[in-house]
Amino acid sequence: MTRHFLTDLDLSPAEQAEVLDLAAAMKADRYGYRTYAASGHASKTVAVIFDKTSTRTRVSFAAGVADLGGNPLIINPGESQIGHKESVADTARVLERMVHTIVWRTYAQAGLEEMARFSSVPVINALSDDYHPCQLLADLLTVREHCGRTAGLTLAYLGDAANNMANSYLLAGVNAGMHVRVAGPEGYLPDEAIVAAARERAQATGGSVLVTTSAAEALDGADVLATDTWVSMGQEDEKADRAEVFRPYAIDEAALAAAAPGAIVLHCLPAYRGYEISAGVIDGPQSVVWDEAENRLHAQKAIMHWLMDASGLIDAPGSSS
Repeated sequence: MTRHFLTDLDLSPAEQAEVLDLAAAMKADRYGYRTYAASGHASKTVAVIFDKTSTRTRVSFAAGVADLGGNPLIINPGESQIGHKESVADTARVLERMVHTIVWRTYAQAGLEEMARFSSVPVINALSDDYHPCQLLADLLTVREHCGRTAGLTLAYLGDAANNMANSYLLAGVNAGMHVRVAGPEGYLPDEAIVAAARERAQATGGSVLVTTSAAEALDGADVLATDTWVSMGQEDEKADRAEVFRPYAIDEAALAAAAPGAIVLHCLPAYRGYEISAGVIDGPQSVVWDEAENRLHAQKAIMHWLMDASGLIDAPGSSS
């Protein structure tokens, strides 16, 4: 059966831990895994499709596929016919005959689900309007590196708690056994279905979920602080209004002081200093955002390899050169 990675809960807690272990191994031996190397001098191809602009996702997937011995086929916004001249289902039927993995950064989660339904090769969500699961693998790898574990730690996410990052922090965080607190203003809180799914998974992992409008409640003694831009793509016209609404949820020096001593700070980037995070925090000693950014490479290599192996599409797990 082909395995896909469309939401954070597509991995069980044990599988998530396997992927993170693999990411750490790949970071230690960057060129030791040849997932997409074919016989002779050939390279298998990975389609990396962008409906939205990108820096970290584009570079980390392109470099990661190359590190794994493959050929990244980058399809930029407007360069494919997906969803307008050709259905997602028909696109999947074509791509599965030509490439070995499909990575898609898009808008609607439904498109990714349709792509996966009609694809015999793994489909990876490189970001949708609802989830950003690849980012969370990188974040959890970073937490492991700096805190030694994920289980039992408290993670506080502040800001737009109705966006894809908040959703993925809830799901991936409890999947890793963390106590996840999400704080945002009224009208910008996560969907109840996401919260319910996170609470259900938390029962199996020992994690917990708190959704609140109180930044202080979320921050109190937290081991990990996280935030995201207040103005996502398509919301630029709302910048002034959103800045006013979200200002009490900024990760600044006062917020950091309310957290546990030595708490680490995450931001998926791009960051807007003086808005969701202060310059003093993101550029300060408790910020781990540059490790987090690098870990996109290692985490995404790991999920590509893991999916290919779980789908029976490579010869042996951890096939090294």
